Amino acid sequence: MKIQFKNKIVFIIVYMGDWPWYFPYFLHSCRFNQSIDFIILSDCKSTMIEFPSNVRLLNYTISQFKTDAAKAFGFNISIDHGYKLCDFKPAYGYIFSDLVKNYDFWGHCDIDIIFGNIRNFITPKILKENDVISARHDYLTGSFALYKNIPFVNQLFKESKDYKKVYTNPLNFCFDETNYAFLEFSLGITYSEINTEVESMTHVVKKLHEQGILKVYFEFQIIEGLGGNMLWNNGLLTYRKKFEVLYYHMIALKEIYFEEDVKTVPNKFRIGKRKIYL
Repeated sequence: MKIQFKNKIVFIIVYMGDWPWYFPYFLHSCRFNQSIDFIILSDCKSTMIEFPSNVRLLNYTISQFKTDAAKAFGFNISIDHGYKLCDFKPAYGYIFSDLVKNYDFWGHCDIDIIFGNIRNFITPKILKENDVISARHDYLTGSFALYKNIPFVNQLFKESKDYKKVYTNPLNFCFDETNYAFLEFSLGITYSEINTEVESMTHVVKKLHEQGILKVYFEFQIIEGLGGNMLWNNGLLTYRKKFEVLYYHMIALKEIYFEEDVKTVPNKFRIGKRKIYL
């Protein structure tokens, strides 16, 4: 039975290329978050993977994205490869306004993650009190972020003085996060003292939050790197049998571990420091 929540949430994912080996893990973790919808726009033609009922797949190309973004922005964009899409994540609610119009919050996330129970972390109180939600305490996360579906928040990216530079240049600026100033933000240096080539979304939200214009939730609630000692059990992800986590980001594990022909993901498995144990 699908539990009803007051705040409707949708994640928009634009992905180009073949599905990676770990994609079934991502989908399986989405399946256990039935109160949240996921819309994936992709040019991948593979039909070998079964999608959960709350995950919608739309056929889409880079060419279509260029057209849709240019229509929304009023100027042509530059994008030559899928990775550049990361810079556009904060604008998904604006570019894909028709897809998010029936939701209270929209978000973006990566597919190299395994979710725990999202609603256990993104509670009604947090949604009520905030406009932007990050999965880290120190900067805005590109792997998971939520935005209140209102005009001002949907156009937050325009608050960066450099957004046109970012969107008309084929280089990736890590605009959705920190413009590569991860260490500075993790050390607690204030945004005004972190000089980067472009004003990133972390700069934008921290500045507006400090000015009292924007309500932002920063909290560390994920595992990244090669932490190991994790158990995924019927939608709950726990670390060292001590505490629950929102999701595991496989950004490091996927570089040293590979599985062939992942078709069926069990409802219980362990995530070690170097592999996934089924």
